[in-house]
Amino acid sequence: MLMAHPAVLKDLVERYETLRILHAEGASAEVRRRMEDVTYTLCVSTGTRDIDAALAAAHGRLSALPGGDFALAG
Repeated sequence: MLMAHPAVLKDLVERYETLRILHAEGASAEVRRRMEDVTYTLCVSTGTRDIDAALAAAHGRLSALPGGDFALAG
């Protein structure tokens, strides 16, 4: 399986988290569409089928990196 570069995973997770906050505040159709897109991309990038599994996989891969350059909170 192809694996996304850590910088790509980090960016996708950060975008998802930002969009999740916007969605909770009463999302527009554009925010919902962008959230669906980033959710799909995260799932494809991690080889998973749902966002919870995708986030867990991304966090696991990023936290396993030496030096913690891509470590995420949460």
